[in-house]
Amino acid sequence: MSESSSRHSAPPRLERPSPIAFILLLAFAAFFISGFSSANIHSDRLLRGVANLGTFFGEALPPDFARWDVIAMAMLETFQMAIVGVVFGVILSLPMALLCARNTSPHPIVRVIARNVVATLRTVPDLVWALIFVVAVGLGPLAGILAIVMDTIGFCARFFSERIEEVDPGPCQALAATGASRSGVVCGAILPECTPSFVATSLFSVEKAVRSAVVLGLVGAGGIGVELSAAMSLFRYDQALTVILAILVVVIGVEQVSAWIRKRVI
Repeated sequence: MSESSSRHSAPPRLERPSPIAFILLLAFAAFFISGFSSANIHSDRLLRGVANLGTFFGEALPPDFARWDVIAMAMLETFQMAIVGVVFGVILSLPMALLCARNTSPHPIVRVIARNVVATLRTVPDLVWALIFVVAVGLGPLAGILAIVMDTIGFCARFFSERIEEVDPGPCQALAATGASRSGVVCGAILPECTPSFVATSLFSVEKAVRSAVVLGLVGAGGIGVELSAAMSLFRYDQALTVILAILVVVIGVEQVSAWIRKRVI
């Protein structure tokens, strides 16, 4: 075969896009350009921002540890909010996942309803849940815990259900053949196989909840976010830096412990 014929037979690197793909590409480009223009990005504004950051760090350094005991208690409250919210969220996620999974849901209609409920819980941001529960139960950690519960159900139930649908049907069929009930099949075949994945997903939820709990405090849901908001509002940047360092230490510590546990379990 000659070089010219082999060159002609090679597939093209780029195919001509279809009309629909071309229209979507133009729409995306127009949307991007519009968003970039609305951001009002200018060189002088960026330079002023760099100068303001320099002022912030100049006033924040060195950090002020005078209120370290108050900050430590607020950080402990934030961590407790995350743990309590995740525990209740994971417990409630398991039955929701069984209703969402194709191989464990009692009826297709129940499955559709459960999936839509989980999708709704996952779609609403945790900050919005916090605002709703602040109105419902008032300021404090309870609103943050309830917000984390809702967010955890939306996160865990989806991944739990997907893992349940991936289980090997052999053990389930074997148990069913021996006369085991539906609950017996779930407890004897499905849950033991899915437990490592459930643990890993739950640990990711803890990491996510710790970060979320910090933000929830900014809207009055308790925790370290209240201290951070107060320090920034009063221009006490040295105290704000202390709060940020406390958050950084706790988040990194939780991630390291979570990674260690996942290596042991999976």
